[in-house]
Amino acid sequence: MTDKNETINPRDFNARSAQDQQDFTQFTWCDTCQKENLGLSDPKEYEQGGTIFIEGKCKQCLSLIHISEPT
Repeated sequence: MTDKNETINPRDFNARSAQDQQDFTQFTWCDTCQKENLGLSDPKEYEQGGTIFIEGKCKQCLSLIHISEPT
C-alpha cells in the first residue's frame, strides 16, 4: 500500500494565472549555476505530501529546478 505522503498527484501548471506562470518560470534559483532568475523551462506541477511542487529545467544549464509551496 502506498503511503499518502508518497502519492504524487499531477496538477495543471497552465491552470495558474499568466502572472503566476511568468513568476514561477522567471524568478528562479539554480543550485548548479548558483545564480538567480535564469529562467525555468518545461514546468511540471504536482502535489505530494501536502506540498505543491513545480519543477523544470534551468534555461542555462538544463539542471532540474524544484520549487515548492505549502498547500
